[in-house]
Amino acid sequence: MADTQAAGTGQETPGAPETAEQPDKQPRSVRVVLLALMIAMMLAMLDNMIVGTAMPTIVGELGGLEHLSWVVTGYTLATAASTPIWGKLGDMYGRKGAFMTSIVIFLIGSALSGMAQNMGELIGFRAVQGLGAGGLMVGVMAIIGDLIPPRERGKYQGMMAGVMALAMIGGPLVGGTITDNWGWRWAFYINLPLGVVALVAISAVLHLPKKRTKARIDYLGAGLLTLGITSIVLVTTWGGSEYAWTSPRIMELIAIGVAALVGFVFWQTKAAEPVLPLHIFRSRNFTLMSIIGFIVGFVMFGATLFLPLYQQSVQGASATNSGLLLLPMLGAMLVTSMVAGRVTTNTGRYKIFPLAGGVLLAVGMYLLSTMDTDTTRLTSGVYMAVVGLGMGCLMQITMLVAQNSVQMRDMGVASSSTTLFRTLGSSFGVAVMGALFNDRVKHVMAERGGAMAAKVTEKSASLDAASLAKLPAPVRDAYQHAVSAGTHSAFLLGAVIAVAVLVAAVFVKEVPLKGGPQKAGDADEAAPMPVVEAV
Repeated sequence: MADTQAAGTGQETPGAPETAEQPDKQPRSVRVVLLALMIAMMLAMLDNMIVGTAMPTIVGELGGLEHLSWVVTGYTLATAASTPIWGKLGDMYGRKGAFMTSIVIFLIGSALSGMAQNMGELIGFRAVQGLGAGGLMVGVMAIIGDLIPPRERGKYQGMMAGVMALAMIGGPLVGGTITDNWGWRWAFYINLPLGVVALVAISAVLHLPKKRTKARIDYLGAGLLTLGITSIVLVTTWGGSEYAWTSPRIMELIAIGVAALVGFVFWQTKAAEPVLPLHIFRSRNFTLMSIIGFIVGFVMFGATLFLPLYQQSVQGASATNSGLLLLPMLGAMLVTSMVAGRVTTNTGRYKIFPLAGGVLLAVGMYLLSTMDTDTTRLTSGVYMAVVGLGMGCLMQITMLVAQNSVQMRDMGVASSSTTLFRTLGSSFGVAVMGALFNDRVKHVMAERGGAMAAKVTEKSASLDAASLAKLPAPVRDAYQHAVSAGTHSAFLLGAVIAVAVLVAAVFVKEVPLKGGPQKAGDADEAAPMPVVEAV
């Protein structure tokens, strides 16, 4: 690679001279690297989708039903807690080494998970997987930030959004096929050949300047941030399900989380090499993108959780078909992400997309909240498409603008912070919308079906298709109305929250993307950035 020259640092790495044939080699090399990055992104996104489908079979063989939720929670906790640390390690010691290490850890966790002999082992190995997964998505976005000038970056990040959409659509189908034909262990082993291909391609083709720093890792900051994030995720995971929201356990976790995060913020002002440099939040655009990313995570994961439930319980779709019925939303998201990336690349303008995304997301969630027991699949598909259009305008633009708002040395931290806020938003969205849904379902069941119906949902407000089919007709009718009412409340809350995206987007300052023409006076928002000329 013709190595990187850091603007404003006065330093240039050796090997800058170009050869005459370099321009011909660059596109091919970049395409190989991007293919490897897409495989890594697919691994990170697809894993939970596949494993979720295989869970009933896993429980049937390993037992441990009471610990089932920890198979997902352990992975989520490790991913969320490690995300900002991977970003900082890439900034300090080099993106390529950190990214390849995260792939190796993910593959080790996958292999061990496939060999698990009991539920305890599976939970532990899933946590190892999660540690690696925390670096996959951050590494993908940060490496794109290193290789591609911001003016060109939109179309490539739009491709990554397409990979995410394909993973959401194909995950359940792939998981079911693998489990039925090869056994549940292959739900984990399937990661190995894909991961090795990505690892070999990255190792052979990606050449980034090596970084050396004498600064030590901020272990105290990393520990406080990990403790704070873990407490938050546990509160949102356990609250209202394992424990009441006002229970001593939840109150203790809230207190620990708040204390850890307050201590973390204080320590970041003192640390020599902070895990999350607070100066990046001085950029108005970066702060706004963090807020928008949180809200997108809140709304998107809430929608993808409750839409299949509505389709199965009210519209009578099978579990497999309910995944396919999400195609209008995910397809619209895919197309819009690609178009938004292409338009941003061609024009250098992007403010219109968070504005339009905020409007479409709020309108789409409101339309979903109007669905009842008589809503047709065609109508609900149109409503989902509106939500998908909104998400497509927002998904990758938030990452693009966040990266454009920081200096090159903070690219990894910016990428990991944006990913972290979206992850935390999804945790809060599932928890808050889930609590609202459960409360509404139980209330309507008691109101319409009497004591017998109320008893049906005493432990859980969501029933699988088999349980639903066994209910007496009056109780089943009451449950369908209850689910309709529950999704109404959840989606209406999502619509209200989505309005905040529009409010935040209004204050976004359209700073010219680096790599394109820049107006005088924009230097306060757009810090100097190195240009990677070739791979």
